Amino acid sequence: MERALGRTPPERLRSDFQAGSVPCSAGGIASIVILVGVALLMLAQCQPATASTVSAQERPTQSAPERHRNTLVRAARFGFGMDAPIATLAAQVHQESRWQPNAKSPVGAQGIAQFMPATADWMAELYPNTLGPAQPFNPGWALRAMVQYDKWLLARVSSLCECDQWAMVLAAYNGGLGWVYRDSDAARALGAREPLAWRDIEHNNAGRSAANFKENRHYVRVVLTRFEPQYSGWGRGVCDGVTL
Repeated sequence: MERALGRTPPERLRSDFQAGSVPCSAGGIASIVILVGVALLMLAQCQPATASTVSAQERPTQSAPERHRNTLVRAARFGFGMDAPIATLAAQVHQESRWQPNAKSPVGAQGIAQFMPATADWMAELYPNTLGPAQPFNPGWALRAMVQYDKWLLARVSSLCECDQWAMVLAAYNGGLGWVYRDSDAARALGAREPLAWRDIEHNNAGRSAANFKENRHYVRVVLTRFEPQYSGWGRGVCDGVTL
């Protein structure tokens, strides 16, 4: 009765296979084909997920620079136009905070662009329509403010070429525009020609401590010669192919 009803018990089916007595009629072959097909389908469904089906939680997270790349590019192009030196600005952020929005320095600098609180407040007052209230720990605000500050500094220094001019901008961002002016005046007093090149003031210390002077010059060099090339895929850099 069981075979007539098409419900062969599992133990009977196993014994038939072992004895080689499974019938080879057309109906029997069709049943085997169906069973094999079902087994293959179940096996395919149990295969590990491919890379394209891995859940969002399992995918590698974006690197810190990539998380803020679009924000920086928008801020750079808003400030400097479509030809903005994006690689230079990215290198500056890298040196300032390693792209950490909550970074704090021992001297009190804050956020991804490492603004001192007084400077952040001053930038907010200077550009109330484009920046609004100071938010140094907000990466969107901080990157816009950094670009605006660089642009402000760029308008107040001149040099032999764009690379040298940005070296002065970075020195001013790191140590203050007043010190760049003092170093430049000292270079002129020693007979440097106009327009000044970065090399004319690079070794001129007009009065800061040796440690502060060394850190300031290191800041400029590491941004423009070490980190700027690392971001060349993002856009142009001001010192591309130029030796400081």
